[in-house]
Order: sequence, then structure tokens, then C-alpha cells
Amino acid sequence: MDYLTKSSVTKEPFQWLVFRTARLSFRLDRRVPKILLGLILATIAAMIWSVGQGEYPVPPLDVVRTILGLPTDNPDYEFVVNTLRLPRTLVAWGVGMALAIAGTLTQGITRNPLASPGIIGVNAGAALAAVTLIVVFPSVPIAILPLAAFGGALTVAILIYLLAWQGGSSPVRLILVGIGFSLIAGALTDIMVTFGNINNVSQALVWLAGSVYGRSWEQAIAFTPWLIVFGLLSLLLSRELNALQLGDDVARSLGSRLEWQRGWLLLSAVALSGSAVATAGSIGFVGLMSPHIARQLVGPSHEGLVPVAALTGGLVVVAADLIGRLLFAPIELPCGIVTAVIGAPYFLCLLVRDRGL
Repeated sequence: MDYLTKSSVTKEPFQWLVFRTARLSFRLDRRVPKILLGLILATIAAMIWSVGQGEYPVPPLDVVRTILGLPTDNPDYEFVVNTLRLPRTLVAWGVGMALAIAGTLTQGITRNPLASPGIIGVNAGAALAAVTLIVVFPSVPIAILPLAAFGGALTVAILIYLLAWQGGSSPVRLILVGIGFSLIAGALTDIMVTFGNINNVSQALVWLAGSVYGRSWEQAIAFTPWLIVFGLLSLLLSRELNALQLGDDVARSLGSRLEWQRGWLLLSAVALSGSAVATAGSIGFVGLMSPHIARQLVGPSHEGLVPVAALTGGLVVVAADLIGRLLFAPIELPCGIVTAVIGAPYFLCLLVRDRGL
């Protein structure tokens, strides 16, 4: 049966667009399509600007022509744009989207607007595994780094889930146990950095600062499957997050397979954050800021919140990388430092607001 012929789009009163098929039903805030379009256009503009900036500037029109394979006046643009700068910018965009989706899922799972993979220990586990690989096994191919980071993030997530289990997985216990594991993993990472070979440690320290400097098509290709697979899975599961927000008892009464859904959502968050950390290091606060910005734009419904947060996170990291390159040129600041400078005050504002001070 062709379900597309049976689909319908109905407009409910107020601000909802409801999409129904024989097997699927979800709703979007009416603002979502416009916001998505605006974010896409802003991201394209930021990426074109970013690709054109550097010691060898390229005009925006020539950036577009080079990417599209059209002839330009300068043959050097091909190497500068397509080999040096475009993969870096695409990695920044993809990493920002992955961190933003992971942050949205984590906040939904824990029902805590101040949660993120970096705060509950998932990123710390990924960083520990990646630093171990860089310091102890420097000859390992770079394509293995996302797998190692995913393994570290998954190991920490499983331990958190098991230790937080008490007849069920309490969101509060997940956060508290996660903070403990974040401290432990951070301490072990410091030990690796302290006793490792100086050359490998230098590479690890640069990586830990959170940067897309020098990222090539190899890193972009290795990271892309993680973003596509678990990004799509997150979109498919986003509707379930709305039920989880109502509380465990209400979600069960609505027929939600609570622990299975929470487990799949946690797996998606772990995979996205782990692969992002492996690709660009620890870029902080993106997973915390992006969901909050998205909620201000389109409201709390996760069907629209997840894609808007993803595009917001991508735009934030692309902009942070551009600012880091231009602010003290020719010296480059890692984009992780830029997001931390912006994100730390934002986090404090959220704490003050949520405490009602």
C-alpha cells in the first residue's frame, strides 16, 4: 500500500502543523520551516565567508564558483578552497550539529535543561579514549579515532546507566553519577597527558582545546556516517522525547517502552558526542547552548527542536571557528576556546534563571 497517498497535512488551531500517515504522526510548530530556512541561509553565508578568509583571501563569488567547479581567474583557488578550507568548515558544521543533537537528547532524557554530554561525563569518556589512542598508540590510523572515542563514551554511558539503575533509570541519578564519572575520566586524561611522550602530548593538548585546524577530507569522510546514521535516528526518536517529558509514570501509561526508548536515545547521544569529540576535540557548551537557543525559536516540541538545535549548533561552531581565525590573526584561537568564552557566561545565566535568583 502506498502510504504517501494516504498522508495528510492538517492545520490545528494556533501554531501547530500536524503530519499524519498510516504509520506515523508528528507535529511541528509553524515557525519551524521558516526558522530552518533562515538557519540554512545563515549557515551557507557563514561557511562561504569562512572559506574565503585566511592568509590567502578568496572573494565570496570565487568561493562559490570554485566549490561548484566553475572556472575562476586564479587557478590557485581550487587548492585553497577545496583542499585546505572547505573540509575544515564542513567538519566544524557537522561537529556542531552532532554536539547540539546530543545535547538536546541528553536534556530530554534527564529532563534537565542544564544537562549536556559534557556535563554528565560522556564527552570526558570519549576524550579519555581518544587521548589514550593519541598518546599511547600514535601510529593508529586516524579513521580509528571515532571508534575509540565512541567506545570510551559508550563505556562511560553504560557505567552511568548501571550505577544509576534502581528499579529504573532516574534522571537525577543519571546526572549525579555522570558528574562523578566526568571527574574520574578527566583525572585519568590528565595522568595520560602528564606521563606521555612530549610530542604526542602536545598533539593531544591541542586536540583537547577543541579545534578543527588542519582537518581534511579524511576526517570529514570518517565522521560523516556517524552524523548521518545517528542524526537520522535521533530525528525518528524525537517524538518519544515529548512523552518522556511528562514523567515516567505518564509515559508508561501512554504505552511508551520507557527504558528501551531511553536506551536508544542515550546510545544516539553517545555516538554523536563521541564521534564529534574524536573529530574535533572537546568543544564545550555547544550541546548546552544550542537546545536553549532552539527552544526560544520554536518551542519545546522535540520534532522541531532537534533539527533547529542541530542547525544552530552547526552555525555556532562555524562562526566560532571563523572568529578564532580572525580575532588575533595570524594567530588562531581554537574554536573550543571561543565557545567556552561565550558559553560559560551563558551557562551561569541559565543557572541563575533556573534558580529564580
